[in-house]
Order: sequence, then C-alpha cells, then structure tokens
Amino acid sequence: MHQLAAPGSDALIRIHTPGARPASHRGALLLDAATKAVVARETAAGAMTPPSVAFLLPGLGDHYLGMARDLYSALPVFREQVDRCAALLTPELGVDIRTVMHAKARASAAAQGAELDLRRMLGRRGEGPSEEERRLNQARHAQPALFVVEYALAEQWRAWGVRPDVMLGYSLGEYVAACLAGVLSLEDSLALVARRAELIESLPAGAMLAVMLSEEELTPQLGAHLSVSAVNGPDFCVIAGPIEEVQRLEARLLERRVSLRRVQSSHAFHSRMMEPIAERVTRVVAGFTRRPPRTPYVSNVTGALITAAEATDPAYWATHLCRPVRFADGLRTLGSEVLLEVGPGQTLSSLATLARRGGAPSSGGTSTPARTIVASMRHAYESESDVSVLLKAVGRLWLSGAAIEGERPATSAEPAAPADAGAGRGSLAPAAEEISPPAESEAPSTDTEREVAALWQTLLRCEPPTRDANFFRLGGNSLLATRLIDRVSKSLRVKLPLRRVYQAQTLADMAAAIDGLRGAGARPGAATQGRAAPVTTSAPTAAARPAAAAPEAPRAPLFRLPNGLSVAHQNEAETRHFYDDIFAHRSYVKHGIRIRDGACVLDVGGNIGLFTLFAHTEAKDVRVLTFEPAPPLLEILSRNVALHGIRATLFNFGLSDRERDAPFTFYPRSAGMSSFHPDEAEERHNLRMIMDNQRRGGAAEVAQMDGYTEELLDVRFEAVTITAKLRRLSDVLREQRIERVDLMKIDVQKCELEVIEGIDDADWPKFSQIVLEAHDADGRVAKLSSLFERRGFKVIAEQDELYVGTNIHNIYALREGV
Repeated sequence: MHQLAAPGSDALIRIHTPGARPASHRGALLLDAATKAVVARETAAGAMTPPSVAFLLPGLGDHYLGMARDLYSALPVFREQVDRCAALLTPELGVDIRTVMHAKARASAAAQGAELDLRRMLGRRGEGPSEEERRLNQARHAQPALFVVEYALAEQWRAWGVRPDVMLGYSLGEYVAACLAGVLSLEDSLALVARRAELIESLPAGAMLAVMLSEEELTPQLGAHLSVSAVNGPDFCVIAGPIEEVQRLEARLLERRVSLRRVQSSHAFHSRMMEPIAERVTRVVAGFTRRPPRTPYVSNVTGALITAAEATDPAYWATHLCRPVRFADGLRTLGSEVLLEVGPGQTLSSLATLARRGGAPSSGGTSTPARTIVASMRHAYESESDVSVLLKAVGRLWLSGAAIEGERPATSAEPAAPADAGAGRGSLAPAAEEISPPAESEAPSTDTEREVAALWQTLLRCEPPTRDANFFRLGGNSLLATRLIDRVSKSLRVKLPLRRVYQAQTLADMAAAIDGLRGAGARPGAATQGRAAPVTTSAPTAAARPAAAAPEAPRAPLFRLPNGLSVAHQNEAETRHFYDDIFAHRSYVKHGIRIRDGACVLDVGGNIGLFTLFAHTEAKDVRVLTFEPAPPLLEILSRNVALHGIRATLFNFGLSDRERDAPFTFYPRSAGMSSFHPDEAEERHNLRMIMDNQRRGGAAEVAQMDGYTEELLDVRFEAVTITAKLRRLSDVLREQRIERVDLMKIDVQKCELEVIEGIDDADWPKFSQIVLEAHDADGRVAKLSSLFERRGFKVIAEQDELYVGTNIHNIYALREGV
C-alpha cells in the first residue's frame, strides 16, 4: 500500500492485495485531510502489463484565471517547473507570467469556479470578463501561460513515473509536445511561443465558432473569408475568421437550429487570417536548434505521426499556424490504451470519449480504442480543488495498470532517476490505512433517472449509465450540454438551465434537478375545492368534444404557485410573471370588473391557463371558453384544466376578423410573446423594459441576471413557426350557443383589434365586461377605447407600472348597470 500526499491537501491511497502477484489486484481511495473516504475502487484483473499511455495536450479555449493555482501551492515539482518557465519568459514578455495566471479577479469566486459564469459557458463575449481575465486572454499572455501549465503538469506526471508513449497536442499543445519530445529545448520553446503570440497580437482581431456540423456540410457555407479551423469529429468543427463574418454565419446557423458556441479566442487561429505572419514565424523557428523527436507525437496538419523532416522544417510551423487542426484524424492515429489529458479543462477527454464510441471520422486508419481516458485538471466551472481532481486522475491511471512509482522529475533531455521510498518531491510514501470493498454502482432507480439515462446514451453513445455516472466524464462538453437541454425540454417538458448541467453533473443529481424544476411531489389536484366538471377540447375545425376523446397530455413539469396550487408549465420565470400579474396584482379584475358565481368567461390567449384557473378559483360554477392556437401550450393547458377540475372548453385556434390559416410565431421559451404579428425588435424591447422595471422593484431573481439580459433574450426568442387556424368569435358563440359573456379577457400580442372585429353587431349586447392588453401601435388604445364607448361601455385605459417604457396598456370596458 502506498500513499501519494500533497502537503495540506487530499491524499491518494493505493492498495495492493497482500500476498498477491504484483499488480494482480489494485484499488484506490481518495482521502481528504480528515481521512474521510471520498472515492474507493478495487479491481482484480490478473497480472498486468503496463498499458501504453498517450498525453493529450490542449489548446486555448479552456484556460481560465487561476488555473492550476492549487497545484502550484501543493506540489513542489509542479511549482519548480512553473518557476523555471516564468524566469525564462520574463525577458520575452516583460512580465512575470505567474502574476498574470494567478491574479485574483475582482469577482474572484467566479474566477475560481465557485460560481458559474453563464456567459462563458455559452461562449458569449461582452462585458463579462474582469480586467484580470481580459489581460490573461490576450494572446501574448494566454499562449505562454497555457504552455507553462501544460509543461509543468507533464513534468509532474513524469515525476510520478507516467511517461507518454505518444503525444497529441491541440494547436498550441503541439508546441508542448515538441518540447517534451526534445524537438526544441524548453528555453527555445518558450521564446518561440512568446514571439509567435506577439506576432499574432499584431493581427486584426478574429472570432472562432464551434459548430455541430461536418466539414463537408460547413465548407460550402464559408465563402471567401472564413476557414475551417479544426475538425474535432465527424459532426464537430470549428470555424474562424473576421468577427463580422463569423457573426453572420452564426446567425444563419441559428436559424437552422444548429448547435454551436463561441470559442474563447482573441484571434482567428488556424485560418487564412494567420497568413500575413506565416513567413515571420518561419524565420523565428529557423533561428532555433531543432532535433528529431525522441517521443512520437501526432501532427495537427496531417493527423498522422509527425516525421523528423516535418518537425525540423521551419516552414512546417508556419503551415501549422494557418491550416486546420486535424484532431479527429489524430485520435485515430493513437493506438494507446490510456489517454491522459495534460492541461486545463476536459475538452480533449470529451472528444476522445466520443470518438471511442464511434464518433471518429470514418476515413483514415484504424486504431485500438483507448480503454481509459483521464483528465488531469478541472474545468473552469467546477468547484472541486485542482489537487483533488489530479489525485483522482492518478488513481484512475494506477487502476488502469499504469506504473506510478514515485520518481524524481525528468527533463526533456534525460530520463528520470528513481527516488528512495518515502523521499523526493514526487514520492509515494507508505501508508497503513485499510478500506472496505466499494459498493456497486447503482442503476437508475426513478422514472426521471431512467429517462435521463436514455438521453445520455443517445447523445453520448455510451453504455447504460449508472446513477453516479458523470455527464462530462462520459464525453459531454458544452455543445453537447446545449443539445441535452433541448432534448430534456422535448422529452421531459422542463427547461434545464445550462448552469444546472454544470452543477448537477451526475445522473442522479441531474435527475433530481429536473424533478426539482418540475415541482415533483406537489399534490396534483390540491385546492380544487371539490369542483369537478367535464373538460372539453376543440380541434381547429371541429365542435368541442368531451375530454375523454382527447389525447392524453404529455407530462409537463409541475410548479407550485405561491398560493399553493400546482400547475404544469414550461418556463418558471414566465409562470411566475403570469402569476404575479393575474393572481397577486389581480390585473384583470380592477375598476369594477368582477367574476360572479355562474359566470361565462372567455379567455382569449389562454397560454398555459393561469387566467382560466384564476376564473375557476374566483367564483363558483364558472364556465370558461379558452382559446389557444399553439399546440404545445394547449397540451399544458389541457393538463391544468384536468388537474384542477375546471369547467372549461378549450379551442386550439386563435380569433380574428375572418376565418383563415395564418403563420404563428411561437417562442417556446417566451410563450407569452408568441404572435401572429411578430416583431422581435419590439418584443425584445418590451421584455427588456419589463425586466428593468422588475429589477427596480426589487425582484432579486431578476437582479441576479444583471449582465446576462441580452443572452437571456437570445434564448427566449428562439422561434418556431407553425400554421394555426383563425376563426371569428361570433361564429364560435353561435356554435357553442353562448347567449351571454360575463367577462372576456384578451391577451393576444397585437391581434386584439382583429379579435374585436370578429364580433357581429348582433352579438355585442351579450358582452358585459371586457379586459384586454393592447399594444399601442398606430393609436390602437384610443381606437379600441372609442369603439367600446360607442358600444355602451365605460372605459378606463391605463399602463401598469410593470410596463412603463413599453407600448403595452390595459383597457377595462364595463357596461353600465352591470
């Protein structure tokens, strides 16, 4: 039994079975400072031959402020190598790179991963980064900093006896591989990286976009200015080019609902935008001594093992700068049983995990799929300590059969010499702790866990996951996380925030988060006051029919309203807004408007049915006719009507001045803004003003989203266009034999005038009260007010304080004598 300890940190216990052949039985236990077991595992695989190991060395994109700060504090080998690199770099950079890497941002908790930065998760730029982050993200700092961390971490692994049989670097990572392989000395490598970064800084800024499409699908869409920057998988590429061109492509792809994200980058790496400095890079490399690689590594340019001629040719490094990274091909070239990612984040581990399950390109050679894929460092958004992540990685490597024997660090020029037991900076000291056999991993045990497991299997191409399986350890990444969110929304009818995906990474935790968002455990039908009545629905062209004939509504998430009632819904923020407007502020029963027992109420623009529910709870024996043209909302509305025993007739069409089919723009994440007359600019403005007013009113949840408003709007206004039916209200009144309408509520997003114009003169005496939300375009509020007055109503028009700054007003029309 041996212990690998870092001063003041977690400790990793490695277990040999007494009396067994060397390495015939292995286990690992991660202990914190109080020796509380966090992870335990035991494996029996017979006598082992050490597996071949490949180092995966990342490029820019997963770097972050404070990366490896804990390793620097805890591990002497790592710290010594960082200090050595910093001393060599300072003359080149004019700054100590350690002060840039480890600066504490003003939002230090977020910088260290204690809080999740939603803007960075989504790859969005803007005003999010602190001054310290912007400094690190400059090419002249980011590239040397990343090189230093990867080189020092590789030396730490070599100090523990883990030496690569082959290496695959990604972009800048190939420079680290070349240094570790002896092509360039450490001094020359650092100078080259610093000077190359300085040349890149002189170029115009660019942008990069990760896209879930194949190279063949993307290339025809790029035009003259954009380039494929990397090919990471069969349907995963990165494009690069001028910022405006990338933005235009991004907009076109979003219209097609292609999964994509911005890559954290100041320039368009591996694109034609690099060509102006190619010759100068060649000259810089020519000034250094170059040697054939002593350890094989894969070329980004070809995706094959680099040749001695390529590695030592100065022009190769200029080609490397301008050509795409053939990472997917590189993965196929590796034949290693263990892939170890040596650097910040887990992107390369994710790509390798997916490739192992059949996600690698079909062209090229074949290779033995890696048996074990391990990441050495946490992602920027994880809160686990760097040392804990690294020691778990040591345990996984050791369990795979890798030789970890506590050796002193080696330089790139000479092999490491063994250290005495219990001595040396990379030593493995004896330990005497005993452990119990670990419990078996549990299979999914709830319906939600099983549904989430099925989604993971499809998305990640993995075996059935256990409850403790981790989405990102199984190959998930930020792009796949966005795909997961969409599939959870479609399959489970709940909007899982991206923040939650990163917080709840295990299957069990993610399922619990989904159940929490649904309001699982709320008692369906609570507070229905014992009023059960038949529920009917109506197809666009058919008369209303009994609920028994209607298809069963899909399971939508349940949400407990502040008044204790539970409703199915699809967007918590919007549901809270509707509740406040309808139940708390009672916006539709003001200025003498009332709902009496036995009333007939029309809910025009029913959405998920909160006003229909309000009418049901406001008085006894109320009959409601509810109109909702969007099928997804009608399904949720139907469930809420059934859930609370509401006496309602539901119609899956909208109302207008004439019968016809019309395109309906439906916003799944902002359903209340859906409209037959979409105007996204106006709708964005209105929602922005509403959020500002809520913020000024002290709404804590809205205040927490400061800085994310535009990003939220981007998400909320993702649209789907459907063809919906429109009919005249008087036609429906005749079909349903409605002789009186005690209250008509209208909220139809700029269609209110058309609804009113669908009422025949003969039907106006049937209406006693009308309340509607009106968008004051072209004097519409005045026009509607005048129309109601001519029909014998007393009219009050006002704007709620929540809608100050928008064109949204409420109109209350009450017939005299009611």
